[in-house]
Amino acid sequence: MEDTITVGSGGGGEHRVQVAAAKLGGGQQQQGKKAAAPEKWLNGFVRLVALVERVGNALGTLAFTWATVVLLGGYPTSLTALGSYNDFWFATAIIFLEAARMFTGSNNRSDYQLFFRTKGAFRPLGWNWLIAIVCILDVWKLLIPLPHKKNVMAAVVLYAMIILLILGKSMTPKFQPSLRNPLRRAISLWSPLAAILLMTPAMQHDHSRDFVRNITGNGSITTITGDFAPTRSTVVAKWIVFLLLLVSVLVVTISRLQFPRIIKLLDSAWGRKLVSWRRSIQNICMLAALVMVVLTTDGFFRFLIIGMLVIVAVMVSSGNLQIPAAVLRVVFAGLALSHLMALHKNNKEDEETNLVPSLIVFYAMVTAQGILYTVACTLEIFSFIPRRSLIRRAGFRGQLGVEYVNLYYAYALEKCMEKAVFAPKKTSLGNFAMDSLNSDSPKNHLYGIQLMHSLLEKETTRARLLEKLITSTKTMARIISMLGWTSPNYMTVRLYAAKVTAELAKDLQVIAVPRAMQLVSALLDTDGKLKKGNPLLQVDDEQEERQDPILSTANSQEERPNAIRNADDPPKQRQQETLQGTHNLPETQTRSAHIHEQNCIIRSLQKISEYWTVPKEHPLTYHDQLPALGMLIVDKLASCDQNNCVEIDRVTDLIPKIIGFTSFRSDTMNSEAQQMVLVKSSLKVLQRLTSIEGEIGKALRYKISKHPFLLRNLADILGDNIRDQELKKLAVGILRNISIDGNTRQEIGNMKVLITRLMKAFLDLHRTSNTDVDFLLPKVAGQALAMLAMDNVHNCLVMLKEPEFITKLKNMILIQDEKYIYVAPSLLRSMCQHAQAKLTELDLKELSHTLREVLERIMNAEGAELEILIGLSSQICKVNPEEFAQELDHGHIRQRFVKRLVDALNANMKPSAHCPGIRRVILEQSIYMMECNSHYANCFNEFRMMDALSIVEETPSKVENYMVFLGDVGFMECGTPLFALVDRAKELMGRQWLQGINSAN
Repeated sequence: MEDTITVGSGGGGEHRVQVAAAKLGGGQQQQGKKAAAPEKWLNGFVRLVALVERVGNALGTLAFTWATVVLLGGYPTSLTALGSYNDFWFATAIIFLEAARMFTGSNNRSDYQLFFRTKGAFRPLGWNWLIAIVCILDVWKLLIPLPHKKNVMAAVVLYAMIILLILGKSMTPKFQPSLRNPLRRAISLWSPLAAILLMTPAMQHDHSRDFVRNITGNGSITTITGDFAPTRSTVVAKWIVFLLLLVSVLVVTISRLQFPRIIKLLDSAWGRKLVSWRRSIQNICMLAALVMVVLTTDGFFRFLIIGMLVIVAVMVSSGNLQIPAAVLRVVFAGLALSHLMALHKNNKEDEETNLVPSLIVFYAMVTAQGILYTVACTLEIFSFIPRRSLIRRAGFRGQLGVEYVNLYYAYALEKCMEKAVFAPKKTSLGNFAMDSLNSDSPKNHLYGIQLMHSLLEKETTRARLLEKLITSTKTMARIISMLGWTSPNYMTVRLYAAKVTAELAKDLQVIAVPRAMQLVSALLDTDGKLKKGNPLLQVDDEQEERQDPILSTANSQEERPNAIRNADDPPKQRQQETLQGTHNLPETQTRSAHIHEQNCIIRSLQKISEYWTVPKEHPLTYHDQLPALGMLIVDKLASCDQNNCVEIDRVTDLIPKIIGFTSFRSDTMNSEAQQMVLVKSSLKVLQRLTSIEGEIGKALRYKISKHPFLLRNLADILGDNIRDQELKKLAVGILRNISIDGNTRQEIGNMKVLITRLMKAFLDLHRTSNTDVDFLLPKVAGQALAMLAMDNVHNCLVMLKEPEFITKLKNMILIQDEKYIYVAPSLLRSMCQHAQAKLTELDLKELSHTLREVLERIMNAEGAELEILIGLSSQICKVNPEEFAQELDHGHIRQRFVKRLVDALNANMKPSAHCPGIRRVILEQSIYMMECNSHYANCFNEFRMMDALSIVEETPSKVENYMVFLGDVGFMECGTPLFALVDRAKELMGRQWLQGINSAN
């Protein structure tokens, strides 16, 4: 049995989930220890940003304490006696600013992140924020020309309300035709039109003239700004552009209204074009409006507009109030310091009371705090560099990889902000995945399980994650429990939980996990099959057609998984062919140097592009179907520990489900490629289960072999319509394994088509062995036939009907092919043993031609090969004793052969499961030789055979009662006890000894 799987015990007494350490070789372990964690650089960057922010927080707290205790507590009257109230108001404003930060502390994390947090202080500007910028500039142009102190407060309030409305959470981040919140939908719908309409008052008069009149207080403006009177053509052009913008935005706005007539118009060809272009039209109109706001002003006012545009852009790009607050701190402290140094430079009284030094210390701390916040926010802008590096180092792919890294960055920063600055931070991608998995957020569950799968795909991160999972039974229990999340909202989570479990199953022991195998069995439940049954037991409404949502997603992909995986290979291949083609140009010195330089540039650009480009995600294949993943989990669990096999056997419906996938059915919703994957997965797990050793393996083989559809399905797979050699090899391996049982051998023999197709796979000598499968299929088929022929007369007679079968077996022995080194002699032995009456004269002649090769190989063989060859030679001796004796005598190898038998008997006094019957076949060979010619007894006596028989008689073993062992369990019990063979050999040797004495007398 070449493919027998040895499974060690896993400590069944431990009632917890166990994950074994990663099985790495010595070199791989050394490499895993030396390789740095992929997130190491990002963690260092996060610690730097957190340190700067933490120092800023500490300075803010110290400044707040200093101001309240030292300044306001120690110098309340002195602050107001410094000739101005500025210092008092500066200190008060700063204190209130610090108090606002403290009120939104870590206990109120959402508010704290909204107002004062380095992460998110800057955010990229999108197209939607163009509307906000245009609105703010329009309102600013309206408010600036107002007369001094007239309606100023109302204008400021109106202006503030508009800014807050636009910058607040109500602003829709994306261009969506329908939103649940009516207010948000209204803002999203009408804000573009409002931005254009707000330009109307500003275009009716010259704002530059009004602005200069306001700042001078009279109407004589030509001496300051010159003549701003626009020409008539300019005014007409300005209004034409404005009307075009208004009409365009109005059309886009109307097209977004959900009225039946408008919806009907949009269904036309023109309407569909408008829908596809309206986002671009809106963006172009907002850009044009922004340009008009700038160009419709002249002189000094245009520079103010541009400056205001920059300020508004900075305001809009602010994700929270961290940067504005930092700027206010620096501005307040800087103004106060300049005022303090100018006013009180030589004030001796202040020096005696230490008021000025106290204020200087306070303002210095506030200034340093603002600078540190600014530095931290600026550093955070460049966090994309270590984040992109982590994507490459960790092997993440696609937009999901970007999401993982962004979430991990926020997670690591939060962890660093929670603990002490120099405390050790156990922050890693594995911890992040586990924490996300154990949280209460469905979104975190999805990201956590997907990230864990990505980490398990790479060897370095896999080893680290397994080390963490060893001690995290909570996480393992959560992963396994996710296999039972059958809600449609959790299908993706369930899919990735199955993929993660499949990665861990080879090192997982689930002895005491509640309902673990039931949850795995649930993965094999699919509605992709049409449920048909006995018409007397079912009604029509019980036979509804349903389809598995996971399988339906795969239908949109290519028919073959390899085609899906390698979809991006052709462009890369063409690129490599292009680069190779450059080396085939004429090799002049100048041209070759130019080509080398060009190739270096191309390679450099490729490296830069590969570094900054996120690799594409691996698409889902048919191997990612839930049933295929479920069977993969069962396969790996069975190979991990026999206690897992006990759990597999306890699930009553698991094995029938697996066997149900071994057939290619027409009454299924799956495509041919999907069925191919499912059939192969089921055959793999069945071959694994049928090769399990011990009593549990015996129970599993019985449960599998008694299934009524198994043999029929295996016969179909071995038919000519299936071209996949891998499927055939797996099917043959299952037949080989279940043939150990005598009743199963008889059932297989009764289905003669199985033996016929096994014979075809075994005897197809013209197959070109280009792959390992082509090499192994005849070998495994021969093993299956050898198992079926053992101790079964019916099967041997069926096989002997193959034309020239004995001749073909003889040729296999003579060519000494590794595929047939065991199976051909074993089959030939069974034919002689159980089908002797059906052997023809030609067959006997072929046996005699085989004998010399067999005897020569016996001289050098050991172990199982020696047992099989001696068993064959003993049967040839029994079937054709004259030819056997003639071969020994004419070849002058009688003495050598007898000595070899006696030496082999003495060398195998302790039979093993590898070759349990070696002493038995030696005794049978000796008996048959002495029965055909009594003179052979003298040869055995010459080499002290009697002493060896005495030792055999004194050391009987139960191992020798069986022909085959799988683990510690024996099969095919022998009919004749070993002691009976010893007695018969002694009897023959003693009879010849007595005859010798009588003839001597």
